[in-house]
Amino acid sequence: MTVLTWSDDRVEQLKKLWEAGLSASQIAAELGNVTRNAVIGKVHRLGLSGRAKSPSSAAPRQRKARPAQQMVRVSRPVSRGNTALAHAFEVEIEPDPIAFDNVVPMSQRLSLLELNEATCHWPVGDPASPEFFFCGGKALSGLPYCAHHSRVAYQPASDRRRAAPKPTR
Repeated sequence: MTVLTWSDDRVEQLKKLWEAGLSASQIAAELGNVTRNAVIGKVHRLGLSGRAKSPSSAAPRQRKARPAQQMVRVSRPVSRGNTALAHAFEVEIEPDPIAFDNVVPMSQRLSLLELNEATCHWPVGDPASPEFFFCGGKALSGLPYCAHHSRVAYQPASDRRRAAPKPTR
């Protein structure tokens, strides 16, 4: 393998070609026996300034207009995956005694120490504030919340999921 050194003449020629706006590949071909990467490395070591871009490359390219793609909705079954072990919760829909969200009667409010399996464990407020409490309503059997808070906590998966973008081919 032959190691070429950068003679003063080659360096001057490199500088002139660089200032003239030739690419590293063009300079390598002009100098001969040197690679594009060698030219780039020497330009970097010499600290030669970057060249101004030509007006054609400085302007952003116009994008090709893509035809509008039709979205196709595919219906999916309500339950997915292994449903053999899935719990079937039957929620009794009863009239909601709470008219507004997070409005709990004073007599129903409980502290953490007062909670049990029959009471609603829904937290209300900031736990760091003295006004913090739990709903304390009648919990549904097998669930930690009352009917109202169960509807808030256990929403169908189809309502929560966003449609994932379909991959384009």
